[in-house]
Amino acid sequence: MEKEVSMMRSAFKLPSLQEKSKPLSLSEIKNDNAARIKSGIDEFDRVLGGGLVAGSTVLLGGTPGIGKSTILLQVLDKFSKAGITGLYVSGEESPSQLKLRAERLGLNPENLYILSENCYELIKEHIENLKPSVIVIDSIQTMYTGQLPSSPGSLAQLREVSGLLMFLAKSGGIPILITGHVTKEGNIAGPKVLEHIVDAVLYLEGDSGNYYRILRTAKNRFGSTNEIGIFEMREEGMNEVKNPSEIFLSERRETSPGSAVTCCIEGTRPLLVEIQALVSRSSFGIPQRITKGLNARRVSILTAVLEKKLGMRLSHEDIFVNVVGGAEIDDPSVDLGTVMAVISSFRDKAVKQETVFTGEVGLTGEIRSVSRVELRVNEAEKLGFKKIVVPAGNMKALQDKKSIKIIGVENIKDAIEAAI
Repeated sequence: MEKEVSMMRSAFKLPSLQEKSKPLSLSEIKNDNAARIKSGIDEFDRVLGGGLVAGSTVLLGGTPGIGKSTILLQVLDKFSKAGITGLYVSGEESPSQLKLRAERLGLNPENLYILSENCYELIKEHIENLKPSVIVIDSIQTMYTGQLPSSPGSLAQLREVSGLLMFLAKSGGIPILITGHVTKEGNIAGPKVLEHIVDAVLYLEGDSGNYYRILRTAKNRFGSTNEIGIFEMREEGMNEVKNPSEIFLSERRETSPGSAVTCCIEGTRPLLVEIQALVSRSSFGIPQRITKGLNARRVSILTAVLEKKLGMRLSHEDIFVNVVGGAEIDDPSVDLGTVMAVISSFRDKAVKQETVFTGEVGLTGEIRSVSRVELRVNEAEKLGFKKIVVPAGNMKALQDKKSIKIIGVENIKDAIEAAI
């Protein structure tokens, strides 16, 4: 084992333990702000914490056709325009296929090189000769090393090739972006192996029937894991969405029952989304509870609260809840908006116009306080809403607003009186 480690260190020119490594007390360690390379795509840089860190490895996962290769090709194009040499290594497509994609996207980078290769040893040789500043590996499941007899995509190959790429990135100070296939459950194939090795794990979310794509962080050693980037998939590629709240609400009809606008926090930004609910008499023995964009169990709990505390007979009703735009929301502050959409559909009465809801609903029907309520109010005010319903416990933290009316509520009944 020691011999193998020694050979690996010499192969990648890494310092040995005797040469450099030694224990340091915490007071001796100086802050070393990691140098970042900005791609010029603000939404992409935001998710990474400000840009790519030199020597880091980033894993990008997503379903086939979601746009992983497209966004990485655009990132390398931006780097090329800044004079940074990039290398795109594809194990799935030929150089001519990538050329056609680049032309379709209107890209013609001069400092971007394409390599169609699966063998790690040959890729490493080309990297040493070309000396690129940024590398893309598309995809990790197609790569293999001749040191192992197993086929590409096997667990042993994933572990070995990922480790070799990590050593290559650290030793040369080169950021490497890796794409990964996902399983039927939506997880990256071999997740524990890959997530343990790489510095950051990103997921590109969305569906083929929707224009919008959300880039979300699952792990980031150099930044927050709460940030998201929002893109719009067009023929010319992935376009940044600078004002996602406005996009998500662009086709909303305020007079339709079963619709409510809520404000959640994704990372550091407030996001206004429309929640639609449809409550109808069930034609089957067991009522359906189908959700999209929200946690299904959470919606079931909120339904139970409405039955117990408001006396709403929902046990024989089918309930369908959807977050418009394809966003996946895990913020409990959307509880109040979800509840109001369900009540609005059940009573077939629209929510009052230009109203936003934010608040967590407790099991006893109370509306619990939410964090960063000031940001939520400012976002609603910026988009022209006239009224926002917030938990009564947040009222003390809010300053007086002139253009938006703030209503504090203690329970669901108060919210109904204020907005329906």
